[in-house]
Amino acid sequence: MLSERTFRFLNQEGSLESPEDWNSPARTMLWSYNLHYFDDLNSAGAETRSAWHRKLVNRWITENPPGHALGWDPYPISRRMVNWIKWCLKGQECDASMSQSLAVQARWLTQRLEHHLQGNHLFANAKALIYAGLFFQGDEAETWLETGWQLATKQIPEQVLSDGGHFERSTMYHAGFLEDLLDVIAMAKAYGRTIEDTWDTVVARMLSWLEAASHPDGEIAFFNDAAFGVFPTAQALRHYASQLVCELPPRHGDLRQLMPSGYLTVIRGPWYLMCDVAPVGPDHLPAHAHADTLSFEMSYLGRRVFVNSGTSEYGMAPERQRQRGTAAHNTVIVDGQDSSEVWAGFRVARRARAYLLRATCSEASVNIIGEHDGYKRLPGANIHHREWRIEASGIRVHDSVKGSFGSAESRFHLHPDVTAHRGEDANTWRLGIMGGELQVRFEGARSVELLDTTWHPEFGRTVPNKCLVARFQGADLKALVSQPNLP
Repeated sequence: MLSERTFRFLNQEGSLESPEDWNSPARTMLWSYNLHYFDDLNSAGAETRSAWHRKLVNRWITENPPGHALGWDPYPISRRMVNWIKWCLKGQECDASMSQSLAVQARWLTQRLEHHLQGNHLFANAKALIYAGLFFQGDEAETWLETGWQLATKQIPEQVLSDGGHFERSTMYHAGFLEDLLDVIAMAKAYGRTIEDTWDTVVARMLSWLEAASHPDGEIAFFNDAAFGVFPTAQALRHYASQLVCELPPRHGDLRQLMPSGYLTVIRGPWYLMCDVAPVGPDHLPAHAHADTLSFEMSYLGRRVFVNSGTSEYGMAPERQRQRGTAAHNTVIVDGQDSSEVWAGFRVARRARAYLLRATCSEASVNIIGEHDGYKRLPGANIHHREWRIEASGIRVHDSVKGSFGSAESRFHLHPDVTAHRGEDANTWRLGIMGGELQVRFEGARSVELLDTTWHPEFGRTVPNKCLVARFQGADLKALVSQPNLP
C-alpha cells in the first residue's frame, strides 16, 4: 500500500479513486483479487500505515455491499477475513461495523465453500472459518469452527502426499498451503485448542519437501505455476514452524526422492539439481499444471544456471499459454508439440504420465532415469526417456526419443545472469556465471542455437534471458555440463 489510495500488486501500480475501482474491468482479475485480500494489514511495517488501513477497511465495508462483485468471491473472502482478524488480534480495534461485516462474510462463505475448485482454495476457506469460529463467541461461531475444522481435517491428508509434497505439484502453492497450515495451528494454540495429533508431522514433512525444492539461494525451483514473492520462503517458514512445532526435520542430504510427488533433488559437490518425474497434478485438478514433464533446474556454486521460465500472469492470454508450454521448460519437444495439452489458462487435456525407472546414489555418482508417454498420442507413438548422471565433476543429461518423429529438440534455459558463447566447435558452449565458468558439450546434435527468450521470476515481471536449443540428429542426444577442461 503506497498511499491511502495507491497500491502495487503483481509489480503493477493502481489506484482506488471510486467505488467502481474495486472491480475495475481495466485490471486483471488477479490484481483486483489482491486489492480485496488486505494483505498489507499484516505486512512488514504495517503499523506505520494503520490509519490508512482503518480507512481502507471502512471503505471496503461501505463500497462492497454483501454479494457484490469480486470481493464476495469465496477465495478473497477467505484471505480478507484472516487478514482482518490477524490485524485485530495485533491490537487494532474491531469496531461494530468491522465485527458485523466479518460475521456477514463468514455466513456468506459457509454457504459457498469452493468444493468445485478444491485444492488450496478449499483449504483457505476452511482456515477462514476456523479463524472466525475462534475469534467470535456463541453457537454460530462454534458452527463456523466445526465446519472449518472438519474441512481442514479432511483436506490435509488428501492434499498433502506421504512425502510431504502438496498434491497440486506447484512449489509456490506448496509454500502457501504450509503457511496456511501453520496459521491454523498458531490460531488454535493461541485460543487453547488442541490440534490434531498428526499435524506436527505434516508440517515437518512439508517443510522438508520445500527445503529440498529450494535452490541454494533459498528460493523455490519453478515447477508448474511458480514465482517468487507470493508466499514465504522455506527459511521463513522454518522460523515460523520452530515457534509452533517441537521437532523439525534436519536439512536434506545428497539425494532426496520426493515420492509420490514425483520430484528428485540432488546436492553433490558444487551442484544442485531438481528433476521432474511427476504427474502434472491430480487428475481432477490440473489447474496450475505446466507441460514440464522431465524438466529440471540446476544451480552451480550456489547460483542458478538452468531455469524453467516461471509464471508472470494468469488468465487466457497467449503469453500465459506460452509460459505453460513445453518450450518454456528444460525438457524435450517432439514435432513442435507440448508434452501435455495445456489450454484455457487452467486446463489440461491429454497429459503426460511420468515414470521413475531408477534412482541410485553411490560415492561416485547419482543416477536418475525416467520417461513419459506424453508424446505417445503423436503418429510416432513416441516415448521420451531421460537420464541424469550427477558427479562431482559435472552433470550428464541423456535424452532419447522412441518411435519415429520429424523433429525433436532439447531446451536449456539460462538464468539471466548467465552468459553463453560458442566454444571450440559448434556443439560446445561456454557459460559464464558469477564466480566461475561452465562448459556444455552436446553429442548427437544436428545443431545447437542460442535463442532469446524471457524468464518470469515474479508476477508482472519479464526478464530477458537466453536458451540453448539442441536439435536431435537421430534418436539420442547427450549434454555434458562440466567445469572447463574436465573430460
